[in-house]
Amino acid sequence: MRVLGIDPGLTRCGVGVVDVASDRSAKLVDVVVLRSPADLDTPSRLARIADGLEAILEEHRPNAVALERVFARSDVSTIMGTAQISGVAMLIAARRALPVALHTPSEVKAAITGYGRADKKQVGAMVARILGLEVVPKPADAADALALAICHAWRTGGAAGAAIADASGAGAAGRGADAAGMTPAQRAWLAAERAASVSGAARRVRE
Repeated sequence: MRVLGIDPGLTRCGVGVVDVASDRSAKLVDVVVLRSPADLDTPSRLARIADGLEAILEEHRPNAVALERVFARSDVSTIMGTAQISGVAMLIAARRALPVALHTPSEVKAAITGYGRADKKQVGAMVARILGLEVVPKPADAADALALAICHAWRTGGAAGAAIADASGAGAAGRGADAAGMTPAQRAWLAAERAASVSGAARRVRE
């Protein structure tokens, strides 16, 4: 089962892709933090993040998308940005007929560490351990996105996960060719984002 996890944010949006087997073992496929400059207007920032999500979905063709559920915080501007990016992500997934699941931070922490009040350091350490990485993916948005993907796969595994994987299995062999179908602008944009922000752990895994 291939899951794309998204830790939504307007300034930084963590995106992680993992493959999870029926025995719950997980493998890192990709991780990146999409960014939008604060000096752009909101529509332009949303479009920038949307372009990145589209490119990643086109390249990796996940079976499902997992998002952090928006919850009340004291910073209204943070809530707005998170909600806006969540809406963009859900729209993009819906247009691809991908199932979308929302998980609260406590659900993710409990699934990954066994403790619903674990801190970011503990979550990051467990993500690295689960994926067999030498170092914790950074920044925290990257580790959180991977944690969301792993959490979703584990919570919906078994028959449900197998059914989703089987439904899209026929297209798995064509993922490489599909990625080549991205526009030159999408490929250049995504390459620049990765060069600037993909964690060292992810680079070593891909190499």
